[in-house]
Amino acid sequence: MSQSDARTLAASASWRDYLELTKPRVVALIVLTAVVGTLLAAPGLPPLDALIFGNLGIALAAASAAAINHLLDRRIDARMARTRRRPLPSGHLAPVQALAFALLLGVASMVILVAFVNLLTAALTFASLIVYAVVYTVWLKRATPQNIVIGGAAGAAPPVLGWIAVTNHVDPHALLLFLIIFTWTPPHFWALAIARRRDYARADIPMLPVTHGVEFTRLHVLLYSVMLCLVTLLPYMTGMSGLAYLLAALVLNARFLWLAIALKLARREELPMRMFRFSITYLMWLFLALLLDHYLPSTLG
Repeated sequence: MSQSDARTLAASASWRDYLELTKPRVVALIVLTAVVGTLLAAPGLPPLDALIFGNLGIALAAASAAAINHLLDRRIDARMARTRRRPLPSGHLAPVQALAFALLLGVASMVILVAFVNLLTAALTFASLIVYAVVYTVWLKRATPQNIVIGGAAGAAPPVLGWIAVTNHVDPHALLLFLIIFTWTPPHFWALAIARRRDYARADIPMLPVTHGVEFTRLHVLLYSVMLCLVTLLPYMTGMSGLAYLLAALVLNARFLWLAIALKLARREELPMRMFRFSITYLMWLFLALLLDHYLPSTLG
């Protein structure tokens, strides 16, 4: 594509291109976990300013980080079949447009969190943005096959941020929510990496199935899935949640573990993407179960 063609496409950019920069499906899951963290932080309903402005600020920061990720990964995205039609590699947006949009979202996030929530939430949200958008995207993603494990800290932060928006301090129960997402991230992304390993190899990204092989990755998906099943029992074991959550967690874990075992033992091509898709549903329903349990009467929760 010539420079004049790229400028023509960028000039005709639509709101859909900017929306795609924010990775709306990813941000929606992030916001869900943040909202649950906000609601779990109070015995009843949390203050409305924390609930509304806290989660709006977290959402804008996540969208800003996603846009920066698009910007920094545009050359890699152009080499992968799954991502080559994104707004930047396709030329629908120019890099300067993406950068301006990301900065606008990031500044708006910090203004909202500082003005209407608290400084601790703003500082930790900014740190999460930097870890994902810069440390993970620029360095970890290209440096080590453990990129997902280490970089998963940024993706696991939203429920803690939501909790801090209410309490202005870090609570051990909030850290349990962090631990759940942190443990969930490797099997979630490694299942996708198995399915898209040729794309990652073509883009020279050292994902685990590229550097250590598919069989090694299948084993680690299973091991992390076992750890996840154990970690998700901690809210019940620590008294954070009740029987309703435990029952939901057991059902979800049974399905997650079954898929991980099937992925390890079977060689059906559809299994990695099936596990990847279910892992998203799994996390959504697990956090909704925590929320439902929180508001059930104490005899049921």
